[in-house]
Amino acid sequence: MKRILFLCLALGIAQPVMAESSEADAAATKTIYYALVPALVGNYGSDGRLKYYKADIALRVSGSEAEAKVKHHEPLIRNQLVTLFSQQTDASLGTVEAKEALRQEALKQVQAVLTQEEGQPLVDDLLFNNLIVQ
Repeated sequence: MKRILFLCLALGIAQPVMAESSEADAAATKTIYYALVPALVGNYGSDGRLKYYKADIALRVSGSEAEAKVKHHEPLIRNQLVTLFSQQTDASLGTVEAKEALRQEALKQVQAVLTQEEGQPLVDDLLFNNLIVQ
């Protein structure tokens, strides 16, 4: 009887410790949305008439360590995205499907830049909070 009581007491004490460690693991892999501020603004197209875009972009990363690395490489990421957007045409920005394809390509390029610099992609997703073309 003493052994059973001791075992129950020991498990009761150990359970909160196990819960704290799982909460720490969950905090380490917490999803964070890192916004590229200010928004990307520039021109695109090459048929003579200037056209403009404005893109508010957020990057989804897992954990504060990945966020810090993305923040460190933000100028390189912004350069890659500005280059990509400036190469677009009316056809590549005109429909919802085309914008989704552009979003996927932007994600691939951001992940490629971060893989080259850090050895891993770090960014799980790229989201357009706002995309205006004129």
